[in-house]
Amino acid sequence: MSTIPIKKPATIDEYIGAFPSEVQKILEEIRITIQKAAPDAKEKISYSMPAFDQNGIVVYFAAFQKHIGLYALPSGHEAFQEELSKYKSGKGSVQFPLNKPIPFDLITRIVRFRVKENIEKGEK
Repeated sequence: MSTIPIKKPATIDEYIGAFPSEVQKILEEIRITIQKAAPDAKEKISYSMPAFDQNGIVVYFAAFQKHIGLYALPSGHEAFQEELSKYKSGKGSVQFPLNKPIPFDLITRIVRFRVKENIEKGEK
């Protein structure tokens, strides 16, 4: 299982539907968490992954065999570096293992930070 299902998804519903039911449940919870934290963001598929856009990409997320990847671009990860340090991460990504609780509160705070950042960037 990787981030790119066999058929390239056109919608987030299609993307989520391509995974086993237990992963679908987690992906849908992440989607709802992001929707609540960024109610004005528009859903889209970008780079074959679910993405939320509000004055630019706020966040991407994707399912893999053993983790969920969250991509809040470098700034979102830098701002929450200490809290994210317990997870495997890269410059603009973090991996939440599927066998551990997903930190929905942390995702909410990261998304709100990114929305604020994108709005401020758009006002300049």
